[in-house]
Amino acid sequence: MKEYVKRTQKDYSLSLKLQVVWEVESGELSTGAAQRKYGIQARSTVMSWLRKYGNFDWENQTPSNMPKTPEQKVMELEAKVKLLEKQKKLLEHQLAQSDQKSIIFDMMIDLAEKEYAIPIRKNSSPEQSTSTENNTKKA
Repeated sequence: MKEYVKRTQKDYSLSLKLQVVWEVESGELSTGAAQRKYGIQARSTVMSWLRKYGNFDWENQTPSNMPKTPEQKVMELEAKVKLLEKQKKLLEHQLAQSDQKSIIFDMMIDLAEKEYAIPIRKNSSPEQSTSTENNTKKA
């Protein structure tokens, strides 16, 4: 059996905190699922990270609105910048991947059209669609 060791906020890296916040806010994980996935001992830990580093307005949902010090604001903004940079990098990667997939699919369609000598792509112009409508009305 493992011995229980109480953890503090300082035991978790900032990158882990931001990752957990991003996954919870994007809907990938619930707070409980994030807690289990990353081995976080208390649910309140994840909630405090959401309040501190998240994009949602947690401040107005709690009864005590304590003003933040300038240092806290700077740290919060730096954390948000890091999170946004990470999200930007992820989106750029996904965009590059989707571009590559599109190119590969086009190549596959071209190859299939050559191999089987059949038109796969439908290149319909506006004139074709109106003439089709006229043909169906006559029938």
